Amino acid sequence: MLGILDGGEAYGWEISKVLSERGLIAGEGTLYPLLNRLHREGLVSTRWQQSESGRRRKYYALTGEGYARLNAFRGVWGEFRNNVDKTIGSHDGGQG
Repeated sequence: MLGILDGGEAYGWEISKVLSERGLIAGEGTLYPLLNRLHREGLVSTRWQQSESGRRRKYYALTGEGYARLNAFRGVWGEFRNNVDKTIGSHDGGQG
């Protein structure tokens, strides 16, 4: 989720659409509690803005701490991914 906001702020529906297209979230029912938690932890900031249609939208953006957490995750992700690939990547007759 933090990676989506790396390119700039977005409102909830935009975030939900990206996550859904990538098969990472089933629906908005799980998205907003997660966004609220990230806000409480100081990883994202929020602001309200009126849309052209007249509806107010809540926009989310990474904070300095959010960028730091994202970069820390990126630092360990490669090794984690490689270990998962080694574990499930190939079937070698039971050795895995």
